[in-house]
Amino acid sequence: MNDFVYYNPVRVHFGRNALEALADELAVYGPRVLLAYGGGSIRRTGLYDQVMAVLTEAGKQVTEFSGILPNPRMEKVYEGASLCREEKIDLILAVGGGSVIDCAKAVAIAACEEEDFWQKFYVNWEEPKAAIPLGTILTIPATGSEMDKDAVITNPVTGEKNSYAHPLLYPQFSILDPTLTYTLPKEQMVNGIVDTMSHILELYVSPPDTDCLTDELAEAAMRTEIRAARTALKDPQDYDARADLMWTSSFALCGMLNNGKKTDWAAHCIQHPTSALFDVAHGAGLAVVHPAYLDYICREAASRLARMAVQVWQVDPAGKTEEETAREGICALKKFFREELGAAASLAELGIPKESIPQLVRLTDLSCWSYRELTAGDVQKILEACYEE
Repeated sequence: MNDFVYYNPVRVHFGRNALEALADELAVYGPRVLLAYGGGSIRRTGLYDQVMAVLTEAGKQVTEFSGILPNPRMEKVYEGASLCREEKIDLILAVGGGSVIDCAKAVAIAACEEEDFWQKFYVNWEEPKAAIPLGTILTIPATGSEMDKDAVITNPVTGEKNSYAHPLLYPQFSILDPTLTYTLPKEQMVNGIVDTMSHILELYVSPPDTDCLTDELAEAAMRTEIRAARTALKDPQDYDARADLMWTSSFALCGMLNNGKKTDWAAHCIQHPTSALFDVAHGAGLAVVHPAYLDYICREAASRLARMAVQVWQVDPAGKTEEETAREGICALKKFFREELGAAASLAELGIPKESIPQLVRLTDLSCWSYRELTAGDVQKILEACYEE
């Protein structure tokens, strides 16, 4: 296990009545709140009215910041930052999934800057001066943004989808009520499950391969996600399954599964351009890209992938080479994504033309790798494999 420093300051309120904690959390901040959310789903479910009732009772002056889309865009961050400056916002409250929370995080630091936030943070990776405090109410378990320090934003002008991370981006508090996920459409639930599995895999399929607690936790998290997914698909209102899906999503990126690892985010780096250029849901793209990536590095990562096959998918290694066991585990992952979850099996199925591969390769961050250094040629081969069902 490599040396590491672990830090996570997010206060989490988890459970059926977690929203009751909002009033106490609001009490320590000034009166001006930016309420960030996406489309109309929180209005349809009644969550908007519940949150507004708490804000009103607390005497808050609410500025609404709505219409945040999946794969949040740079221009939306500019809009939110401008609102924060004009209204002298004391707290940003993000209600929604990862896209809403990521956009709110970027707004939190952009509002405190005179310089262009995209160039300063997402290109140059400079330090922010400050950030407006952020709280979250999670409705879609997927990205883990409610408990991490990252924010992914898309620049539609350049076609880049970049991530920025800094301790100032940790939410001050996050409210997680599994019952808020009962009304999620199946497609969103499936994309969230894939995203969570992919996050765990990025951290688990990373050296060193020595036995350690971090890997044991990752295996347990994957087994939990698989079990809960199977139950929730049959009964979307099974509370225990929904609770496991929500908490595993948060746990996957809270930092515990990074400890002691050289983390590999190659699958995410390869997938991001498909979202930036074609607005593909992140989880939908990962369902195709991640198994293809694991197939490609299987020889170099055979020991790690064989362990996953045995510990997560219960593959019997008897009479098989390490690589054969590893590939059987990858096949089990593909089968889970495609046959059990109903996720896409190819990029063509997601409406991405094969002719776009050169552009996708050009926009891929080649610095993300662990078991083998990836070149543009490697990425091209992986993307070509993503068209084979």
